[in-house]
Amino acid sequence: MKIIRASVLGFCFGVRRAVELAEKALSENPGQKVFSLGPLIHNENALLELERKGLSILYEKDLASVEKGSVVIIRAHGVAPQVIKALEARDCRIIDATCPRVKASQKMVERYSNQDDYVVLTGDRNHGEVIGIAGYAGSNFSQLQDYNEAQSFELDDADSKNVILLSQTTYSPKEFEKIEELFKGRFKNIAVMNTICPATNERQKALKELCSQVEGVLVVGGKSSANTKRLFQTATENCKYAAHIQSDKDIPQVFFTLSSVGITAGASTPDQIIEKVEKALASHA
Repeated sequence: MKIIRASVLGFCFGVRRAVELAEKALSENPGQKVFSLGPLIHNENALLELERKGLSILYEKDLASVEKGSVVIIRAHGVAPQVIKALEARDCRIIDATCPRVKASQKMVERYSNQDDYVVLTGDRNHGEVIGIAGYAGSNFSQLQDYNEAQSFELDDADSKNVILLSQTTYSPKEFEKIEELFKGRFKNIAVMNTICPATNERQKALKELCSQVEGVLVVGGKSSANTKRLFQTATENCKYAAHIQSDKDIPQVFFTLSSVGITAGASTPDQIIEKVEKALASHA
């Protein structure tokens, strides 16, 4: 069996930085409560390993009862400013692991939506990143889930406003392009801020190249990871055999019978999980 890795896969910069900050916080604060505000990353196996080392998950609904002086890590998705204020009110030591790209989006939304401009953010409204960015918005702001919502979006006095369009960092590039084209034809003054992380496009491009070289593709990542789900969708569209797995234990039996298998992984997938998947395939080669 020939095993090929995608040229771009696994941890993105923001997630790797968040995990490294969490591990540092755990090592520097023995015996002290260390929390991540929500699941640090969308990978169940990685979360279990961090939990084993002492990291607990703190949910926003429980902020008022968190032990004073606790160490709290803001994950790469970021949070709304009122959440930071609530943690400060509990005298928590805050470690901000917000991805720099997400931080830039927060600042843009805060700046432009409080002026005469109007900001439109595309993305999954239930995603932590989108919720956090929206928390920085002033009155001139709307959030759109997809192209269908964009089609019905209306803006009073549109010709007198500058419309600022941006997106969730892991949003579908194809969906964003469709919305961009729609808005450019509808609004006279529009500025498009392509805030999709380049790693998202690079993973998709690398996966398509990989699909042309193999019989089947394994997409490794958490079941709740949005970018991993999109990789799996691309794999199913471009390869005869495709499977979304969380670990080497989930590899479908058919993949051990193929002459060539490709491996890609979502932005929250640790290196060691990818290595175990490759090793499991190699053992049947």
